[in-house]
Amino acid sequence: MKIIIKTLLIFCLLGFGTSIRANEHINTMADFAHVVDFETNRVLLSKNADSPMKPASMAKIMTLYIAFSRIAEGSLTLQDKFLVSEKAWKMGGSRSFLDVGTRVSVEELINGIAVQSGNDAAVVIAEGISGSEELFADEMNSFALQIGMKDTNFTNSTGWPDDMLTTTARDLTILTAALIRDFPINEFPYLYPVFAKPNYTYNNIKQPNRNPLINRSPGADGLKTGSTRESGYGLVGSAERNGQRIILVLNGLESKKQRSFEANRLMDFMFREYKNYTFFEAGETVSTANIWLGKEASIPLVLENKLSRVLSRSERNSTKLTVNYNNPIQAPVLMGDEVGTLWIEVNGVREEVPLIAGKDVLQLPVFSRVTEAIKYLIFGAAPSIN
Repeated sequence: MKIIIKTLLIFCLLGFGTSIRANEHINTMADFAHVVDFETNRVLLSKNADSPMKPASMAKIMTLYIAFSRIAEGSLTLQDKFLVSEKAWKMGGSRSFLDVGTRVSVEELINGIAVQSGNDAAVVIAEGISGSEELFADEMNSFALQIGMKDTNFTNSTGWPDDMLTTTARDLTILTAALIRDFPINEFPYLYPVFAKPNYTYNNIKQPNRNPLINRSPGADGLKTGSTRESGYGLVGSAERNGQRIILVLNGLESKKQRSFEANRLMDFMFREYKNYTFFEAGETVSTANIWLGKEASIPLVLENKLSRVLSRSERNSTKLTVNYNNPIQAPVLMGDEVGTLWIEVNGVREEVPLIAGKDVLQLPVFSRVTEAIKYLIFGAAPSIN
């Protein structure tokens, strides 16, 4: 028996796992950046992604996540109305221009937050759901821990400057992925798509969407900008092109103009450079092995799941696949038995994926097995089929 090792240099491959390093040759003007492929969670760019930063109005994504959760579970509807408090009415910064003492629908408040970045609308949502903004902040932190935001502390519903308010670019990526994943458009067509509206009018005041990706970057459909003196100019963006979605978080930029340029430049670069390549579908034959003392001469080696990887162009061209198995494989073999390993090497990082038998192969009767074994030992002949 001998080990058969077949190495293939491939030019098309799909994303499998997330252990490939982020591209270290991409520069960005942002102080903080984190860019990921949504489906595979592969990190495409990372700069100070775990360093503390101020989210500014990007914190409102969590405010909307909680509102969406209440709507999805049925405890809140778009038609429900919340009372505008004096505190909400007095909020400075970006506003939806709500009138104190009026009742505003949840649908209008969501639009005010997502499109207009209304601080007043965010406070009304917080008070309507939890009774006070302070209690709502506690709920924000509870949700943050549940979805894996380990380095975030919310203190209000708006992202208003506060010494204790903090997050990271990575955590905002986690929040965005959770919002897109937990409220799919086919189930909730009235929730996530609100982020892509080019403008919204309330109280006869029409305001444009502040997101510089909307209507500029193909496929862009979210999410939020943010800016304070402490945070600089930031953006959480998401876009989908040809079935691939990329999430981008930038912060610490110097101006709106720089934020717009950098967000559009990086989004275009990521879609141009990285593709989701399919190598093998589930059950597709990767290689064929000889069978020893079986009723068939060979057996297909397959993968249980689709093998995929998000790769850059250079990674795609240098990826190595190595098939390892004992040849011949001794019968009997049942479909699904692990009979080999597929090695995947990208950028010097190797992963191993089990190869399984693609079908059953029964063993030859005793007399036939003895005959074939003698033939193989004397003449080196390949096993024959009975």
